[in-house]
Amino acid sequence: MNPQGERWTAEQVLALAPDAASRKAGAKLAAPGPWSGPGAHTDGGVGAVWGECAGSGSKPYRTVVDLAGQGGPGFHCSCPSRKFPCKHALGLLLLWTEGPAAVPAADAPPDWAGQWLERRRGRAERADSEAGAVGGATAPVDTEAARRRAERRAGRIATGASELEQRLSDLLRGGLAAVEGARYGQWEETAARMVDAQAPGLAAWVRELASLAGSGAGTDWASRMLEECALLHTLSQGYLRVEELPEALAATVRSRVGISTDAAALLAAGPLVRDHWLVLAQRDSDDGRLTTRRIWLHGRETGRMALLLSYGAAGRAPELSLPVGLALDADLAFHPSARPLRAVLGTRHGAPEPCPAPPPGGDARDALRAYGDALRGDPWLEAWPVVLSSVIPVPGDGGRRWHMSDVEGESALPVASRGGGDGTGLWQLAAISGGGPVTVFGECGHRGFTPLATWAPEPVAL
Repeated sequence: MNPQGERWTAEQVLALAPDAASRKAGAKLAAPGPWSGPGAHTDGGVGAVWGECAGSGSKPYRTVVDLAGQGGPGFHCSCPSRKFPCKHALGLLLLWTEGPAAVPAADAPPDWAGQWLERRRGRAERADSEAGAVGGATAPVDTEAARRRAERRAGRIATGASELEQRLSDLLRGGLAAVEGARYGQWEETAARMVDAQAPGLAAWVRELASLAGSGAGTDWASRMLEECALLHTLSQGYLRVEELPEALAATVRSRVGISTDAAALLAAGPLVRDHWLVLAQRDSDDGRLTTRRIWLHGRETGRMALLLSYGAAGRAPELSLPVGLALDADLAFHPSARPLRAVLGTRHGAPEPCPAPPPGGDARDALRAYGDALRGDPWLEAWPVVLSSVIPVPGDGGRRWHMSDVEGESALPVASRGGGDGTGLWQLAAISGGGPVTVFGECGHRGFTPLATWAPEPVAL
């Protein structure tokens, strides 16, 4: 990495962009010309950056970024864009990365920026107070009513799981060939039944089966279908016998069928894990109904991996956004699981700081071992976050099948076919490597290795 004091690098700013179009538009605004009155306020760490950007109207767009928020950076702009952050916020931050000559330090923000910052931080303080009340005696809780609601939902999910078992039994009795190319409506009806049973995890799995059955492509279609059916059968049977399972595995099963723990309650109940969490990568996915942001973290002292999830309505980026490549001194609360990975962000104890080096990593065998260990606790796990050290991206025949090979060539991991999208990210990784070893972070799973970021010598989001 290339530390710039408390100022971020351009790559860290661009990692916050909701899409490629926003990155391109923001880069065009990373020049002093459109901006008037840009400034940055520092108070024991970076507090905020602001500026007014000339647009098509008579009044400039007022843009302010809160870089010291408890839940991550906050963005506000008077432009009509629904993207979060918008191109003006990205352009302002990119301009700020160029140093004090581009965006000078100021004693205090202007009134319009200060008022928004005060409102935002006031909301954060109230949220912290409410979260504290969840775990204290100040907020009365009807535990008996909550228990009855949980029991009713558990009964509905059990009914849905039993119905799903019958559906799987009918499918296998009739033969997999009978469902190849089947109409999606048949599966959607089953998925809708799982939604009615308040088991969104089972519903999502059924829809995955529907897409696989409808594709009818590939010579391994039947084997893949059988594998997915077997895993779904194991999950539904696990829930029907959840009371007989060890508590950690039972928590995993409940999570997989769609029973989640409220973030505020999780933070209140603890235990909290405080560490300097390096933000490894950030990636968004959109299914047409919901935008899901995945943020991977690594604890410098604990060595633990963590995954933060944030959601936004269709067409809108989630609010939580953390600067890739910087480290946060913060508390995390992990969701209960046999292999805890998903977490929620609690109190941040300071501004993000540059991290001088990537986390320690291993070779392909270490990555496979880590994934295998995780599978023992969660057999429905698709992938596990790992760091590969001193590996070289090697394209296969015609660039269709890449591998991450160690320097000696004694071990390698195939790259997941969907990991590079159109292949741009893989060719970018190869260009960064230049045929030499690099450190790469990604997910290792049954489909192969999905690269997400690399250090050479700076982390670059892929």
